[in-house]
Amino acid sequence: MAPPADPFEITDDPVPTDPVPARRAVAPTAHLDGLNEEQRKAVTHTGGPLLVLAGAGTGKTRVLTTRIAHLLITGQTRPSQVLAVTFTNKAAREMLDRVASLIGGAADGMWLGTFHSVGVRVLRRHAELIGLKSNFTILDTDDQTRLIKQLLQAEGIDDKKWPARILSGIIQRWKDRALTPEKVSADDAGDFANGKAADIYRQYQARLAEVNAVDFGDLVMHCVTLWQQHPDILEIYHRRFRHILVDEYQDTNVAQYLWLRLLAQGTQDVCCVGDDDQSIYGWRGAEVGNILRFEKDFPGATIVRLERNYRSTPHILAAASHLIAHNEGRLGKTLWTDTKEGERISLRGVWDGDEEARTIGEEIEALQRDKHRLAQIAILVRAGFQTREFEERFITMGLPYRVIGGPRFYERQEIRDALAYCRVTVQHDDDLAFERIYNTPRRGLGESALRTLRIVQRAQKVSLFEATRRALETDELKARPRKALGDLIRSFERWRAMLDGMNHVEVVETILDESGYTDMLRMDRSPEAEGRLENLKELTNALQEFDSLPAFMEHVALLTDNAERSDGDMVSVMTLHAAKGLEFDTVFLPGWEEGLFPNQRALDDKGLAGLEEERRLAYVGLTRARKRAYVSFAANRRVFNQWQAAIPSRFLRELPTDQLAESSDAGLYATYSAGHHGGLREQASGFDYESLGVASGRRPRWRDETADDRRAVDGDKLDLSVGQRVFHQKFGYGRIVAVDGNKLDIEFEKAGSKKVLDSFIEAA
Repeated sequence: MAPPADPFEITDDPVPTDPVPARRAVAPTAHLDGLNEEQRKAVTHTGGPLLVLAGAGTGKTRVLTTRIAHLLITGQTRPSQVLAVTFTNKAAREMLDRVASLIGGAADGMWLGTFHSVGVRVLRRHAELIGLKSNFTILDTDDQTRLIKQLLQAEGIDDKKWPARILSGIIQRWKDRALTPEKVSADDAGDFANGKAADIYRQYQARLAEVNAVDFGDLVMHCVTLWQQHPDILEIYHRRFRHILVDEYQDTNVAQYLWLRLLAQGTQDVCCVGDDDQSIYGWRGAEVGNILRFEKDFPGATIVRLERNYRSTPHILAAASHLIAHNEGRLGKTLWTDTKEGERISLRGVWDGDEEARTIGEEIEALQRDKHRLAQIAILVRAGFQTREFEERFITMGLPYRVIGGPRFYERQEIRDALAYCRVTVQHDDDLAFERIYNTPRRGLGESALRTLRIVQRAQKVSLFEATRRALETDELKARPRKALGDLIRSFERWRAMLDGMNHVEVVETILDESGYTDMLRMDRSPEAEGRLENLKELTNALQEFDSLPAFMEHVALLTDNAERSDGDMVSVMTLHAAKGLEFDTVFLPGWEEGLFPNQRALDDKGLAGLEEERRLAYVGLTRARKRAYVSFAANRRVFNQWQAAIPSRFLRELPTDQLAESSDAGLYATYSAGHHGGLREQASGFDYESLGVASGRRPRWRDETADDRRAVDGDKLDLSVGQRVFHQKFGYGRIVAVDGNKLDIEFEKAGSKKVLDSFIEAA
């Protein structure tokens, strides 16, 4: 029996040009029922390239799948002549199922998948033209890193200083830009790996060819190279595909853009669907410019704007549209809906992050009492470290929650590593913690050294830590691991001794610095590294709330135990990036402060482009809400164990006051809209935190203000003296024990002895 035909096989035979019979399994126009005017126009468009600008909640996926079905039902094409590309395998499966439902049967032979899955099919067919065999292997991330590490070692490059994992990420970003080794410039390569990064890349590609393998980035880049160098092969695909459709076009990178442009030369029926206002993945290579220049790339293109929203209330849509209108780099559209008005957006100012978590928790409890399902409530944060305060508050309240798109705060890798250092410092006999970090960061310790330690451990029935100490007194270990382990053991003993005389927060900071863990993350050039550093800073903030390191460790253990038992109806906590594509009845948007949102690193790295992407992120956050949106900011944030006064985000003044709830303070906007963002003092002097509901009778001090500046704003200072009874927002009532300039030693009635700044003190 002959093997079944491969539905994705490409032959050199010309595609049949005879008329395609219309499908009779469904009514000719039933698939168009329920479409609004703009959706119908996009589905039935003929005669050239089409860009569907699909705003949030406007039925993008329905339009795309219905257009495919329309082409098949009306007999305009065969399934094998349609190529539809999306970004995830899940989305591809859903689209395939929807198309099958609309046409009354499977669309056999249609190419519908991700850029990478389609790339695999192409490369399998023409592998020999790029120096591979058709049965090539696709390497995973670990294999890529291992191979690059071998190349670094062969070049005598220190893998500790120049980690293979980071170089692997750099190479993948080059591939996202379709940069083959010979196209990488000196500026692109920089000084990584002593200036040899581009050469390592060349060796890496050569080694992949030798072992008949590709990595993820090759699946698109090799297709681009293949089609550029072999026009005859490209012509085969030109004849094959009459209709090309691309989903989420705003998220394409340079290599995917070139891939599409080459393939689209063979047809005028190119349909791209996307939303320039939701392009939020620039940090991983997405180019919003791809969608902005569609009309230039495809002359004579038609643009259909889907602006009727089926998700949110008019107040939410008006606020989001007003906000995003401040971006210059956009094609422009305005969302609208004919649903009832609903609630206005709530804006709340709070004293600090703890109060923000508490007030949001209380609001959620109130919603829950009104029969609001927790599964329809989301908290969307700009940075992952912000989840910690909400997680701890919800555990205390007994409010079930889930963290989507990432682990819970105390389950993150960097937090688990830091906690493992703390556990061994407090309790040397914690074998699991010791084994976790004994070679993290890398100290040149491998499995051989660990096996030796385990042999000693079993023979003498002691902990792994004690076995290490005893092994150092023998010749069982080689010189390099003996030195590394000796340094580590002495460090743990020194850190443990510090706990008797130093503040436990300072001890943990010392551990993270002296162990090399903080430097390891600082050296990491991956997009995730900055967030991991922020998480470590948030960990030290959490430590500040406890009297000792053991008390904190016990607290974390209880939190983890409670978290594992959470199930059923739960609040969703996630970053704004993870929320794209989701929707909830009620959305809380905390932390709208300068430096946090918009993120300072985005502004520093990309300037105006970074600001506009941050604004698009704010737009995405608002448009996740169906019925209610709550925006909040804090007057203070504790960063790396230091309180810092926070400035409300510039995005707040871009929210129209007529879309805000009456409880929100309109005075903020009158003051803020007249301000600028160049100088801290100019911004600071205009805010009346008390009128915004901030729980403090005195305005926060700004880091670069002089005493004269403060007196000009605050008026007469409190006359603080030893013995005076005072109130602190966090620590409560107490009496001043000593005064040193603006620093006070206070014996609090409940919190004990604390050193605080006078700017946080009120007369009792």
